[in-house]
Amino acid sequence: MSTEGPTTSSVEPPPRRPKVIKTNQQQVLLYVVLTLLLSLATVWAGRMLVHNSETLTFAVGAPNSDEALFAAKLAALLKNNASRFRIKIVNNPDNTKALAQFDRKQADLAVLRTDAKVPLRARTLAILEHDLVLLLGPGNKKIKSLAELKKKKVAVLAENESSLAFVRSILDIPDGPDAAKVQMAPQGATLDKVLAPGNGFGAVIAIVHTSKAVRDKAYEQIAKRGGFTLNAIDETKALARKFPGISDETLTAGTLSASPEIPDDDLETIGLEWLLVAQSRMSATTAGELARTVYENKSALGLDSGFASRIEPASVEKDAYVMAHQGAADYINDDTKSFMDKYSDLMYLGAAALSVIGSIFAAIYAKITRIAPEKASELSTAILDIGERIEHAHSLDQLECLQDELEGILRGAVIGLRDGTISTDGLDTFKLGYEFVRDEIGMRRDYLKRRAGEIDKTAHDAGSPQHDDSNVVVVKTAQSA
Repeated sequence: MSTEGPTTSSVEPPPRRPKVIKTNQQQVLLYVVLTLLLSLATVWAGRMLVHNSETLTFAVGAPNSDEALFAAKLAALLKNNASRFRIKIVNNPDNTKALAQFDRKQADLAVLRTDAKVPLRARTLAILEHDLVLLLGPGNKKIKSLAELKKKKVAVLAENESSLAFVRSILDIPDGPDAAKVQMAPQGATLDKVLAPGNGFGAVIAIVHTSKAVRDKAYEQIAKRGGFTLNAIDETKALARKFPGISDETLTAGTLSASPEIPDDDLETIGLEWLLVAQSRMSATTAGELARTVYENKSALGLDSGFASRIEPASVEKDAYVMAHQGAADYINDDTKSFMDKYSDLMYLGAAALSVIGSIFAAIYAKITRIAPEKASELSTAILDIGERIEHAHSLDQLECLQDELEGILRGAVIGLRDGTISTDGLDTFKLGYEFVRDEIGMRRDYLKRRAGEIDKTAHDAGSPQHDDSNVVVVKTAQSA
């Protein structure tokens, strides 16, 4: 039997960390590119859905007509506000031809006065203007009724020839010799010239825009010279029943002239309305958005002449002369659907589709980029390897190295379970192996200690020098020869 000095086993490398599957750089790059493309496609589709451009044809009369100038202002407003609508203006010789084009479904928008023939598919978006019918007599002559006018020569002071037919119809004058008594005033003639005694007119019926009449100072100047008398039209109710396009109008005191005050009291007369109309087939969404744009930008759409300076909502009554478009009615009644109401179903379908696409890409990404967790049972191999080396540990130092290695594997397993790099698959096997090897190390330690005590006792009995207890700590290994 012989003893050897302190020996140590070679230090084992630290426990293996879970293996990491190397990601394929090209696959990761491809995934990123595809994700960006998908995101861009989604954003583009959303913008196209909400902001897709729509061109609307607007049929109007001559380029210098009120309806043509209004259409130009509306087109400029939509363009400047980056609206999805674009207005294409189509001019015609007059507004009658424009309405005929609208009636043939060759235009989406038009402007009509309520004395015109209304196309069947016309629906009102807004009331742009009111026309007043002013019954004027020369000097101080009063006209008690429209029936009196059949005996007089009457001048019609208006901007278009259609007003002549309207006046003849309300006066109930058929075509023939008597119709010549009602004629258009000469082109460019003013009220004072028409009422001059030399022209022979016994009355003047002026059809003017309300917005223009309240601004025109000519009435006040002529009135100061005693040039005319403004008469009421008492037959307004009967005329409104006979001609549905006619509206009741009330001129408040001082409307035409403040000094002298004309009229000197509220006065009843008749009038006509200018309507912005759209095709009935126009979608409610489009009509509602157009109506909203017109109502919210009244000041920007009024012409310098005053036309369309007092835009009003369309009449939503069922007995309206021209029914309101459903889209305009919804906006007026505050029944318009919100963005979520209109597109909620489509958004849900889109979200479902994006969820499926996203899941596919997430699966691809996880497949090519994730760190594959190592099973806890796979660590049992390293533990059993330590167990096989226990019997070859002939000193406490070597045994302590094995103990440290075992504890290192345990520590790495705990960290891996926390980080997700080690799965719980086979965790019971790992625990069983760890406990088994730990117990084996304990039993081996007890054996080495007993073995060291026996060697010391044998040496003492043979007369060897007494060993100090401190040396037992330094020299822990005794090997038999």
